[in-house]
Amino acid sequence: MAEIATWKKILIGLVCLGGIVLAAPNVFYATVEKANDARTDAANGAVLTPEEEQALAGWPSWAPSQVVNLGLDLRGGAHLLVEVAVEDVYADRLEGFWPEIRDGLRDVRDDVGTVRRVSLENGELRVRIGEEAGMPVALEKVRSLTQPVISLTGAGARDFAVTVDGDQLVVTLSEAEKIATDNRTMEQSLEIIRRRVDESGTREPTIQRQGEDRILIQVPGIGSAEELLALLGTTAKLDFHHVVGRAADGGANPGTGNVVYPSVDEPGVFYIVERRAVVSGEDLVDAQPAFDQNGRPAVSFRFNPSGGRAFGNYTAENIGNPFAIVLDEEVISAPVIQSHIPGGTGIITGNFDVEESTRLAILLRAGALPAELSVLEQRTVGPELGQDSIDAGRIACMVAFAAVLIFMVLSYGLFGLFANIALIINITLILALLSVIGATLTLPGIAGIVLTIGMAVDANVLVFERIREELRSAKRPGRAIELGYEKALSAIIDANITTLIAAVILFSLGSGPVRGFSVTLGLGIITSVFTAIYVTRVLIVLWLDTRKPKTVEI
Repeated sequence: MAEIATWKKILIGLVCLGGIVLAAPNVFYATVEKANDARTDAANGAVLTPEEEQALAGWPSWAPSQVVNLGLDLRGGAHLLVEVAVEDVYADRLEGFWPEIRDGLRDVRDDVGTVRRVSLENGELRVRIGEEAGMPVALEKVRSLTQPVISLTGAGARDFAVTVDGDQLVVTLSEAEKIATDNRTMEQSLEIIRRRVDESGTREPTIQRQGEDRILIQVPGIGSAEELLALLGTTAKLDFHHVVGRAADGGANPGTGNVVYPSVDEPGVFYIVERRAVVSGEDLVDAQPAFDQNGRPAVSFRFNPSGGRAFGNYTAENIGNPFAIVLDEEVISAPVIQSHIPGGTGIITGNFDVEESTRLAILLRAGALPAELSVLEQRTVGPELGQDSIDAGRIACMVAFAAVLIFMVLSYGLFGLFANIALIINITLILALLSVIGATLTLPGIAGIVLTIGMAVDANVLVFERIREELRSAKRPGRAIELGYEKALSAIIDANITTLIAAVILFSLGSGPVRGFSVTLGLGIITSVFTAIYVTRVLIVLWLDTRKPKTVEI
């Protein structure tokens, strides 16, 4: 007699019920998505609009709110392929090495004489020494300042190469250091791009390195490629500088140690500021959109402890003086310090609207890009195209679903109906798992679901055919069903394990659409085995216990 322990029945029922509950938000996709967006904005401290308040009230906070993320081909969005100007960082590395060279040669000035920086161009830093006879000493000293390259491919190499050209030292980046610098620049660019996209609240972006210096960025749900470019293209380097004076000409002589920056809000006005920043954006740990005391949009910020101390000391010593807030070499605000500002917090005011203050806060939190990005390819995928794809995928699923349902009922009667119920639960469990793990559903993913629909009843076909064979040998219905499941189990497990291995390999080695297909295929295999073996068995056992038939037609 086919029997299943009560606790197993309860456990199987709870799994099915949990799948239905977790998949339910997808039925109200638009409502849940709007509520989630409003909830995210509220968590980030943004002031909600009446529409967002209404959206927030549209889905209760206690209910599951995870929905399947739709990919770029289904939801529409922006596609960018950018190239990172990794060579830009070379000059910064040489610029950063110059103070070490100057201080190092100062220690051997008796041998090398005067030290003067000649130029930094074409990837070369040239330094002239006054006593050419002391060149060997200078060469040895500068070479002693170089460091080993920290990378697997650069073992034994130094970061800078130092040669002699007459009375000049020529310093360049070594090839090993260029490769290491390129990798660091790409990793940093990927991380900052990811932060900026994540901060904007978009879901499941695709940000991948392609080749040596290219990055692919696909962001579903964003309005246009231009909007994405505006978010990524700004360097957002923030510094706080001491103001020396004002000028009406950008070409004015700022004096030693100073630079001239234009004012963003005051056309024709330029500020002369000290080149050395009082506090740099690297000390910034948080920035949020806010409103100033007059209710105008602004950006509040907070420094780390060291930045906070420097900022506090500066404001204490310069009460009554202006200081410049410089963003990408433009003065966005130059307020007068009214009092000591301890604690490392403050507010940036300017001629912002709410959108601009929000974007500035995002850029400041994400940090500055290490190098410039050049757009090689940009494309906007319209949501109507995604809707067409969704509609086509939905039709394919419905046709496949209906065909399988009809076939199973015609072939196996009541048992085919049990298999169909299990198939519906199977699709529900797939949606629930996709929602919970946050996987992105793409067109190939839909193809994986359609394929799963066709394959999901394979296990039931094997079981039902085994049961038929046992019934032909005059076994009682309960015993025939029990033997049918037992004898079909090994074949079902073997067949699905091989397919699951293929899905795992596709996921490991594939990317983009291939991964999307492998995810839905792999999840579909797991859920179909569960529903085909356990759910249909529970349904059949419940039917046997209720009806107690003497014979079974299958």
